[in-house]
Amino acid sequence: MQMPTRSVAIVLGTRPELVKLTDLVRLLGPAAHLVHTGQHYDEELSGRFLTELGLPEPTFLSGVGGRPRAVQISAALAQLDELFTAEPPLAVVVQGDTNAALSGALAANARGIPLLHVEAGLRSHDRAMPEEHNRVLIDRIADVLCAATPENRANLLAEGIDEARIAVTGNTVVEAVHNQLPTEDERTALLARHGLAADSYVLATVHRPENTDDPAALRAILTELAALAERLPVVLPLHPRTRARIEAAELTHLLAPLTVGAPLGYSEFLALARHSALLVSDSGGIQEECTVLGRPLVVVRRSTERPEAMAEFADLVRPGPEIGRAAHRRLASGGAGLARLAALPSPFGDGLASDRIAGLLAGITARVPVAA
Repeated sequence: MQMPTRSVAIVLGTRPELVKLTDLVRLLGPAAHLVHTGQHYDEELSGRFLTELGLPEPTFLSGVGGRPRAVQISAALAQLDELFTAEPPLAVVVQGDTNAALSGALAANARGIPLLHVEAGLRSHDRAMPEEHNRVLIDRIADVLCAATPENRANLLAEGIDEARIAVTGNTVVEAVHNQLPTEDERTALLARHGLAADSYVLATVHRPENTDDPAALRAILTELAALAERLPVVLPLHPRTRARIEAAELTHLLAPLTVGAPLGYSEFLALARHSALLVSDSGGIQEECTVLGRPLVVVRRSTERPEAMAEFADLVRPGPEIGRAAHRRLASGGAGLARLAALPSPFGDGLASDRIAGLLAGITARVPVAA
């Protein structure tokens, strides 16, 4: 697959996008032009991820991070339009449902550049989620829609999208987990450094605004985690934004029973997730990762766009006592429950999604006339 250098613009702005697009970037090689909007950029988090994942230095946009949604999209859109005018790509790739993805999609559409949407067709049917609006808008204008699952394809067909534009590729998270998970020896050493025993702790994350920006929800989640910590250690890598919300709501005392630390690199997080007895999180990506790692998950959200994980691996609950009830049900299954999940295939594919997407891009770029 030979494509011209920097002919495929890959627009992203958050850490999950970096993770999920890493293998595609590697497959594309010099053809990939990484464009980072800076939606979540900071040296400690995104900068560390770029280095850890071995990604090439992106073209960075400015004035996007930390701004309101409309300002993020408009600021990124203006700079992307300028970039695509100066250096027109043969195709644009966006992933998921972020403000960065919507900006990249709109910029491609405005310039008539073929647009490929990775992870198309996810639907929570929750109009209170900004991400739901982003993903629906991107899917309407994308030329090639890479649905991770048959269910995602069905969502797109139900909305009247031409089936010729849809390809079921699997989700790139599967190969990301396989390629970034440390070796067994490395995982053993990591657990020892953290003072943890395999299958004997809970790993939790909290970052979504619906939980962090509502003091009552935040209190309910931390209270339940503290109660779980009476049974087994609860490890909580804490995002700076979440920590600030906890302090503002005067809930710091609820952190005392927990093992609180800084955000983890992706490989380190996967290692700890792989050997946890239970995951508790409001993350979308962890709903996919748990199915590859074979670990149970309690999803603390009002809705999910990944119902495939709910069949076997995860339980969807609201902040409050439901967390504890779901956690205790999962923990009660013990080693037998963990072994059962580990033997199940992930509903998100076979680990070849990036190869399929790269093939689709080769076909797109081959059809685009190159200016003399």
